[in-house]
Amino acid sequence: MNLRVKRAKELAGYALTLTRQEGPAVMLRRAAGFAARRMPGKRGRYLPSRQALEAQRGQDTSRFPLISVCTPLYNTPKAYLEAFLDSLQAQTCPRWQLCLADASDEAHAYVGQLVAARGDERIRYTKIENKGIAANTNAAAALAGGEYLALADHDDLLAPHAVYAMGRAIRESGADFLYSDEALFETTMDRARVAHFKPDFAPEYLLGCNYICHLAVFRRSLFEQVGGERGECDGAQDYDLFWRLIDAGAKPYHLPQVLYYWRVHAGSTSGGDGAKPYVQAAGLKTLADHLARTGQKGTPEPGLCPGTYRVRWQLEENPLVSILIPSKDHIEDLKKCLDSVYQKTEYRHFEVLVLENNSTDPATFAFYGTLPRSYPGCRVEKFTGAFNFSAINNFGRARAKGEYLLMLNNDVEVIDGEWLGELVAQASRPGVAIAGAMLYYPDDTVQHGGVITGLGGYAGHSHKYHRRGASGYMFRLCTVQDFSAVTAACLLVRTSVFDQVGGMDEAFTVAFNDVDFCLRVRDAGWRVVWTPYARLYHYESKSRGLDEKDPVKKARFDGERARLYRIHGRENILRDPYYNPSLTLDREDFSESADLRNLKDPEI
Repeated sequence: MNLRVKRAKELAGYALTLTRQEGPAVMLRRAAGFAARRMPGKRGRYLPSRQALEAQRGQDTSRFPLISVCTPLYNTPKAYLEAFLDSLQAQTCPRWQLCLADASDEAHAYVGQLVAARGDERIRYTKIENKGIAANTNAAAALAGGEYLALADHDDLLAPHAVYAMGRAIRESGADFLYSDEALFETTMDRARVAHFKPDFAPEYLLGCNYICHLAVFRRSLFEQVGGERGECDGAQDYDLFWRLIDAGAKPYHLPQVLYYWRVHAGSTSGGDGAKPYVQAAGLKTLADHLARTGQKGTPEPGLCPGTYRVRWQLEENPLVSILIPSKDHIEDLKKCLDSVYQKTEYRHFEVLVLENNSTDPATFAFYGTLPRSYPGCRVEKFTGAFNFSAINNFGRARAKGEYLLMLNNDVEVIDGEWLGELVAQASRPGVAIAGAMLYYPDDTVQHGGVITGLGGYAGHSHKYHRRGASGYMFRLCTVQDFSAVTAACLLVRTSVFDQVGGMDEAFTVAFNDVDFCLRVRDAGWRVVWTPYARLYHYESKSRGLDEKDPVKKARFDGERARLYRIHGRENILRDPYYNPSLTLDREDFSESADLRNLKDPEI
């Protein structure tokens, strides 16, 4: 087939899939990026330069730890095995060992012969009976002499600088458990299809799916301490191992470089869990066992998208939630909001404080008079100062009785009943203080899927304008996520933590008050989570933005923006730990950055 025709068909298929899943606007942006990645000028996009690789080969790495790469073999196609072995022997750092446990049948005797033909003393090989992927991996690990182990599949490739980058990171960090970014490929690594750029360790994301995957490297002693991989979790054996390493005290360290290339073919889970339907059952067992080991009370179940999971957390108590709704006139919006809260919410232990701020329409006050009768537990508290979102919520907190505060805009509408119970369940977990919700525009596109600092230079909403029901970037729109911040249009926080950090900063009158608040909560040692299982409409206009023609508003916005940098530091804002430095700061759709300098690290 003509190459141009092939690329055109490829792009058309990709565009059709995106249009169905995420809508035409997202399709156009993503398809453009896909086309750019597939053009000849983009070869080796995720690889360091030849000069950088040669510089690595010339360095003294004798003090780097020995990394034993553990790989079970089973009827491996010749071309795949040759390519895999080539990728190890092409490493820029010689501090590796390859441990192969071969369970191939007699018809594939060439597997052992190909390995033997390499004649490399760093390659250790044993022939075994096929007892399943976990047992076979353990057999490979039994050959290891390295201080650290790495897991690799027999049909994949290691980037040429994988051992060097991991060895250097171990030397610098002393980490027990490390993981890198990865890319999917079909033929060669310099024509990779797309990369998976991961966040730093995100425990909520890991509960939703095995985002760590490859390349994972960890201390051999820790692997032995937890008993290696478990056969009863075959299909999710690495996922299970990662959780047991973490439960044993390992703190995953993320190295944001593409060090692993995952081959896409019919039998690989890189193409989706449909290739191996037992994977989900094994993943659910992994999570159930993790919860039991750590004493957490919840029930794992399949998630919103194939290959993902959800934990339904058991609420031990029934805490009172104080819902704080700032309001000025616009009683149609307020009534819609209150009707949805009272008619749809399944979690009933709440009070509502309408925080009245300088309304002028007599109809507003007439409506207020009906609230106690129409909405039990609802009352009006009058804030008389000029509009200041932070001050209004601080005022509301002083009058609230709840153990949790829910900051809620008056222009939102509840979609389904589990929203508040889900937020309470998330925010009441050990270490978590804030929970945020999925907010949609009325046209069923995403308004808020969590806040990422650094987008647009300051902060932006994850997956804005994606179609409702889309999975997002690597399942990040359909799984509970760790974020640095969530919007105060719907934000639940422990009242004790609100008080601990001094409430909201009233110098942020309109902009960035929620971002600043969440960052201060995070800096105090608490986690912020976002859940797609709390769903509301937000009637904020899509076209809403800064009025550049109003010098007073512009000056205020610029001042609050500068204050965000001043308090939290520009570099901290621009480097969100839950967003990868190889993803763009110019858009909210998780597109790759045009500048992948972190992959071309001049120091390596």
